[in-house]
Amino acid sequence: MEIRATIIGVADSTHYLVGVTDGQEKFVALPQLNDIAVCSSLCEAKQLLIEHRFDSAELHMESAYDEMCGLPSSGVYKQLLTL
Repeated sequence: MEIRATIIGVADSTHYLVGVTDGQEKFVALPQLNDIAVCSSLCEAKQLLIEHRFDSAELHMESAYDEMCGLPSSGVYKQLLTL
């Protein structure tokens, strides 16, 4: 099964969620961990993935501000990171 390392950040949040996106586009825990990891910085999230032998990751940045203002979601910003 194909998996992609994924880091999710939310605007104004103090943490990043780290896991993998599976072949069905579900965000789940790293295969080596039981839960989705919570990291306090982007550097910490990258280091966790490096320690688990990943060499790249998708960074998804999300914001709830559009929905809070009653506007349609502007979508998710994605960037491929080389670790």
